[in-house]
Amino acid sequence: MHDTAVGSAETSAPSTAPDIAGPNASDSASLDGFISSEHKAEYEAFIAEHPDIEAVEFLMVDPNGVMRGKWAPGDSLKKAFQEGVNFPMSLHGLDVWGREVAETGLHIESGDKDGYCRATRGSLSIVPWAKRKTAQVLLQTFTPEGEPFMADPRQVLKHKVAEINDKGFFPVVAFELEFYLLDPDTDWDDGMPAPVGAAAGPDRLRMYGLDDLAEHAELFDMIRDAASAQDLPIDTIIKEAAPGQFEVNLKHRSNPLRAADDVIMLRRIVIGCARAHGLTATFMAKPFLEYAGNGMHVHASMLDAAGDNIFSGTEGRQKLEAAVAGLLKTMPESLLLFINTWNGFRRITPGSYAPTRAVWADNNRSVALRIPVSTDENRRVEHRIAGADANPYLVMSALLQGMMEGIEGGLKPPPPAEGNAYEEEGLYLPDDMDDALQLTARSQFIDRALGPLLAKVYRDLKRTEILAFWGEITPLERTTYL
Repeated sequence: MHDTAVGSAETSAPSTAPDIAGPNASDSASLDGFISSEHKAEYEAFIAEHPDIEAVEFLMVDPNGVMRGKWAPGDSLKKAFQEGVNFPMSLHGLDVWGREVAETGLHIESGDKDGYCRATRGSLSIVPWAKRKTAQVLLQTFTPEGEPFMADPRQVLKHKVAEINDKGFFPVVAFELEFYLLDPDTDWDDGMPAPVGAAAGPDRLRMYGLDDLAEHAELFDMIRDAASAQDLPIDTIIKEAAPGQFEVNLKHRSNPLRAADDVIMLRRIVIGCARAHGLTATFMAKPFLEYAGNGMHVHASMLDAAGDNIFSGTEGRQKLEAAVAGLLKTMPESLLLFINTWNGFRRITPGSYAPTRAVWADNNRSVALRIPVSTDENRRVEHRIAGADANPYLVMSALLQGMMEGIEGGLKPPPPAEGNAYEEEGLYLPDDMDDALQLTARSQFIDRALGPLLAKVYRDLKRTEILAFWGEITPLERTTYL
């Protein structure tokens, strides 16, 4: 609750199978142009089950975490599983408003080149809320030469996971996402729709309320059905700490790339299903000043090649604390990846259950890094900083890099916090976007976590976003100083 929920860790054997073959897959020539035999099998099985597809939605995620793409006729789906669908690579150089940011170097100054965007294995599914029979598939970007384009956040995380797997480590992770359901026909404040249930009294938070879940049972049933159809492992659904606020927990995966995909698809499912029920869903980090913000919490453990949790046992506890130390050390300079919007920094306030300091503890929800109560074999760390609107590929890349640097360096964390972490000593986190960018701009860790290209592009995008907000005179300024 309050930007959190409890999930149980899974200790399944590690999975190292790639989700997409490289440009020179050995069997591609014998598969009628298909990327790999797995891609061919997935496409053919889907078409056999859904021969009447009328349209397809090609989906991509930019560095801001915004889903972009295009709609196409149903018969164009096959192309995504073969050579790929053409998209400008500059899609990854757009700001949060969808405007070109020249500083990234990805636009007209480079010729605004097209790349090939190919299907992500396991992401092909039906769009249940579409009026026509529509398929959707998540794409990832390759250069014209067929190499992974390293300004694509998904490609960056795929590279990071492979790098860690090559060292004999296999992360197991799960995400938790909070969101608000809003009534678009009811005005709350300055045109902002009211949270559902707020009319019953703004002080009626009804945390863990079963009646609130029952009131929207048809919507949550639709969300579960859509998730099941798209192979998203939804676990619990919870009424959260504000009117109209809910949380969906995803089960742990031994493939961090698929876990990040789950976040992207879950946000799409919630928004689409809410719209089908006449409501608006928002993952905005802080839509209401008076209510709790929306968080994205990540649970993470690490397996060895035998599938055993390296954090279990006495020696495992030391490795866990080393991972915690790595995350704490790199937290301030990584904050702009976790809180990636101007609005998101409004969520980080004392007493809000959103952390303000880089501190850790066992079984304490006021800290940035919590070690949940669990059995020894399920020991893990919960990262509690990110906003629900953050890019999960970037969040995961920074988490994995920080954990590995702590483990490999044998780092030791400071003593754990006791009681209220807002009153504990600890490294303060930046409380505004510009301060966070200054740390990110000087950070060599960000280059290691994201690679030099995406690290540069991301800094350029966020600087442009900050300048846009600085360029606005707010109504409060005018009413105060006019």
